[in-house]
Amino acid sequence: MPTPFAAEFASVRNHNERAVYSVVAQHADHYPGLAENPELLADVACVALNRLPARYIRHEADYAFYLSDLERQEGQRQLNEAVEFAFGFVQARLAMRARG
Repeated sequence: MPTPFAAEFASVRNHNERAVYSVVAQHADHYPGLAENPELLADVACVALNRLPARYIRHEADYAFYLSDLERQEGQRQLNEAVEFAFGFVQARLAMRARG
């Protein structure tokens, strides 16, 4: 039986998801072995998301309202580092599979 809150719970999401997807898409061309494979790009996104703190929101404006410029800059730095790490990680795993 659905709870009376089901619609409200469905609106909850991790703020970092869209940001990670966007950065992965922007940088994919720099990784030719991965860029052509949507499944590998999804793996990159998963690895990056697992390296970032979860930031659950219901509305984008709610989250942005509470961040200072310094927090926004730090979040972007963490996001870029997580995506860079994730591309390297997935690329290395792909190379190990090819050898083995």
